Amino acid sequence: MPFTNQPDDGMSVCMLASGSKGNSIFISDGSTSVLIDAGLSGIEIERRMASKGLCAKDLDAILVSHEHSDHVRGAGILSRRFHLPVYISPQTNIAAASHLGTVEDIRHFECGSGFKIKTLNIHPFSISHDAEDPAGFTVSQNGTKIGIATDLGIATAMVKTHLKDCSLLILEANHDPEMLMNGPYPWHLKQRVRSRLGHLSNEESKDLLNEVRHEGLSHVILAHLSETNNTPQKALDTVSQAMNQSHARITVAAQDVCGDLLKIQ
Repeated sequence: MPFTNQPDDGMSVCMLASGSKGNSIFISDGSTSVLIDAGLSGIEIERRMASKGLCAKDLDAILVSHEHSDHVRGAGILSRRFHLPVYISPQTNIAAASHLGTVEDIRHFECGSGFKIKTLNIHPFSISHDAEDPAGFTVSQNGTKIGIATDLGIATAMVKTHLKDCSLLILEANHDPEMLMNGPYPWHLKQRVRSRLGHLSNEESKDLLNEVRHEGLSHVILAHLSETNNTPQKALDTVSQAMNQSHARITVAAQDVCGDLLKIQ
């Protein structure tokens, strides 16, 4: 079944993959379609899109949040295959060069400066992670705003400011602190995950959501869960405490299967 979203239908979002083995998010307003990150193989991203009635040749661009392979692995391949521009910060471009390969159409952005991709308004903002110039994003059109903040060790005031007034939030809930500390990771890796340059815990994700939730928020997607140091149920049980009788739906993004194609008004 072909993708039939129309420009006045609001925004569509699909979590193609989320986790340490690969991340990619499809966003469209029916006129413009983009990927936020492409951390799976090109073939796998195409396969997952097709399972939801989406076609990679209809994409308009790929945005890259940072250079880690689980966010950039398929970006160069898809760019070359479908002649797609890759939006990336200059520092991330340099750091990701070995993963990207030759890309004919590189378009640089700076965190803090918004830009447009056809009908979509994109605003990248700086996050705290162990990468050269990591970015979160808001994507908005006609009053509908999507906020994306994964791979961050701390939710700064800047992050909270950008994530306010979103219709849909994609928030990191990477680990349960007790599972992390009692788990198999070596100590240095446990310290990295817990650090300001690492990943948000379930509790920290709950605190972030508690500060940015509002009546217009319709959906929260918990992302980048650790397969070793978390479970979907633990993440839901903890972060849901921040909903406080909100009517917003909260779900967990998976690593091995893509999520539903959500329509957000």
